[in-house]
Amino acid sequence: MNKNFGNFGGQYVPEALVKPLTELEEAFQGYCYGEEFKNEYKKYMKEYVGRPSLLYYAERLTKHLGGAKIYLKREDLNHTGAHKINNVIGQILLAKHMGKKRVIAETGAGQHGVATATGAALFGMECTVFMGEEDMRRQELNVFRMRMLGAEVQGVASGTATLKDAVDEAFNEYVRRAGDTFYVVGSAVGPHPYPLMVREFQKIIGEEAKVQILEAEGRLPDYLIGCVGGGSNAIGLFYDFLKDDDVKIIGVEAAGKGIKTGLHASAFEGGKVGVIHGMKTYMMADDKGNIKPAYSISAGLDYPGVGPEHAYLKDIGRVNYVSVTDDEAMEGFRLLSRTEGIIPAIESSHALGYAAMAAPKMKKEEIVLINLSGRGDKDVNTAYEYFTGTSRAI
Repeated sequence: MNKNFGNFGGQYVPEALVKPLTELEEAFQGYCYGEEFKNEYKKYMKEYVGRPSLLYYAERLTKHLGGAKIYLKREDLNHTGAHKINNVIGQILLAKHMGKKRVIAETGAGQHGVATATGAALFGMECTVFMGEEDMRRQELNVFRMRMLGAEVQGVASGTATLKDAVDEAFNEYVRRAGDTFYVVGSAVGPHPYPLMVREFQKIIGEEAKVQILEAEGRLPDYLIGCVGGGSNAIGLFYDFLKDDDVKIIGVEAAGKGIKTGLHASAFEGGKVGVIHGMKTYMMADDKGNIKPAYSISAGLDYPGVGPEHAYLKDIGRVNYVSVTDDEAMEGFRLLSRTEGIIPAIESSHALGYAAMAAPKMKKEEIVLINLSGRGDKDVNTAYEYFTGTSRAI
C-alpha cells in the first residue's frame, strides 16, 4: 500500500511506533476492504448515525445571495452533530477487530472527541480524549458531553493549548501505550495509514452527495466547497468528484485576523513543506522550519498543518485552496442562521463565508454544493462573545 500522496504523506515517526503502525496498516488493509467490515459499517451508518445525510436546497439563502443555486450536504444532522462520527465508527470497528480495549483521541472543537466518546460507549471501551485547555474553555459544552459519555478529558496546557498541542500529547500517549491502545485520529492527518483510513471512512459523504445531486438536478454541481483544517470533511466530500473534471473544487482554510497579521491557520498561504505529526505536508513554519502557532476563531480549524492528500491536490492543481477571515466566516454563520434557520458550526461557516462572497458572481443556473460539516450548538458561546464583543447584536 502506497504510503504517499505524490510527494506528501509518509511515516515520519519514532522507532517505537513503526511496529504498531505496520500492524494497523495490515489490519486495515486485511479487514476494512472485506465484506464483513463493509456490511457492519453500513449497518451502523444507517441505523446508528442516520445516514444517508440529507442534501438540502437552501432556497432562501440562494435568493438572498442572488446568484448560483446553493445545496447543503447536511452532515450536521448526523448523530453527535457532525461528520466526525463516520470516521470514528470505522476506526473503532477496526480497533475492536484488533482486540483493543482502550481508545484515545485528540480534539479541537470537541466534535471528534464527542464522536470518539460516543463510539467508545457504544462498544464498551475505555476512552481518553486530549484537548487543549484553551479549546476546553471555548468548547465547554462538548467537554461536558464527553464526560457524560464516560470519557476522561485530559487538558493540555503546553504551547497555545489548542489542537496542535492536543495532537502532540495524543501521539505521546500512543508511543507510551501502543500495546493496548488504539489512537482514533480525527482528521485526514498523521503518519500513514491514518490519512488514507480517514478518507476511506469519510468518502461516504461525497458518494451520497453525487447520487443526491444527480437525483435533484440531473447533473453534477459546478462547484464543491468544504472547509479545511486537517481536512477530513473536505476530502470526504471531494474524493468521489476528483475525476469529474467539470466540477470545480474549493477548499477553504481559516485566515483568522488576516493572513498579513500572522494570526491565521492557513498552511497553504505562505506555508512551507515540512514534517508535522508524522507526515510530510504544507505547514505554518518559520525560516528555520519551526512550527508557527495557528490561530482561528474556530477551534476545529486552529491547526498549523493540512492533510497530505490536500497538499497533493493543491500541487497538481485539482483543488483550489482559499482562505476566509474570522469576520467573513461569522457573517456566513449569521447568514445561514437567519435565512434558513440552520445554525452551522463555525468550521462550516468558513465554507459558507466564501460561498457568500462567490455565489453572487455566478450565473443563476450554476450549482454550488457546500459541505455543512457540523451544527453550531457547540459554538454558541463563541458566537455570543464575537457578536457582543464587537457591539453587533446577533
